[in-house]
Amino acid sequence: MEIVWEVLFLLQANFIVCISAQQNSPKIHEGWWAYKEVVQGSFVPVPSFWGLVNSAWNLCSVGKRQSPVNIETSHMIFDPFLTPLRINTGGRKVSGTMYNTGRHVSLRLDKEHLVNISGGPMTYSHRLEEIRLHFGSEDSQGSEHLLNGQAFSGEVQLIHYNHELYTNVTEAAKSPNGLVVVSIFIKVSDSSNPFLNRMLNRDTITRITYKNDAYLLQGLNIEALYPETSSFITYEGSMTIPPCYETASWIIMNKPVYITRMQMHSLRLLSQNQPSQIFLSMSDNFRPVQPLNNRCIRTNINFSLQGKDCPNNRAQKLQYRVNEWLLK
Repeated sequence: MEIVWEVLFLLQANFIVCISAQQNSPKIHEGWWAYKEVVQGSFVPVPSFWGLVNSAWNLCSVGKRQSPVNIETSHMIFDPFLTPLRINTGGRKVSGTMYNTGRHVSLRLDKEHLVNISGGPMTYSHRLEEIRLHFGSEDSQGSEHLLNGQAFSGEVQLIHYNHELYTNVTEAAKSPNGLVVVSIFIKVSDSSNPFLNRMLNRDTITRITYKNDAYLLQGLNIEALYPETSSFITYEGSMTIPPCYETASWIIMNKPVYITRMQMHSLRLLSQNQPSQIFLSMSDNFRPVQPLNNRCIRTNINFSLQGKDCPNNRAQKLQYRVNEWLLK
């Protein structure tokens, strides 16, 4: 009988060690998170738990410069030193692979034709690494950032890394002045942005219906993704996925881009699971807004009437009507 108990004890100990090793594995942790509850019943941490299940992600809970945020237009600061963004494609179109990651529609550019960005709040040139789409299950939600408490139907995020200081996006994401994310709100309309139309037309989007599906796109004009404006707002924040490193400067364009209702419907039909698993829409893939914690939100739009100092002592406070902003 003692031998039986010893065997059972050893089996239990091995089981505990195995589970512990799995939970401490970086590869397991890297993908072990979600935006919403998983219907299969297994626990996968949603945003409120990201910083609690892995010590390497503790910034998700305790960080003071987290993203996204709610942008209160009455609190924005005009900064006359913010120059227009400069996009350098070398006059060439680019290619990239579009993925269903299970969490985002992700377009990762190839390395043959590079796209760099400078100007704005940037001291260094940054290189475009990836484009991600966030979108909602209904038109009243989907964007990660809010404007005066209001969400948009979606948000495009162009993720760039500082290629002057760092060799790749992984290194830059952990380092000061590492990342710049250009964010563009998405609204539903009768027409479609020409760049997003290439990604979301029926022939293309149906190629990435399930998790891990991929499809190559060629002849893309990055400049066509940007709305026709040189105005933006900017603040210092973090990436909006674990480990939530606070190394990102955000640039939010002051005009949205548009997709059609059919294209939004196609996005909502993308599964965050593989074909053998239950269908679960990828929609509502956004992190809730985080406290601003006295950060300064700057803009290059000069609506100022009165002066007010920002921490950099060179800015003025905005005063203007909300309908002069993105709500058009």
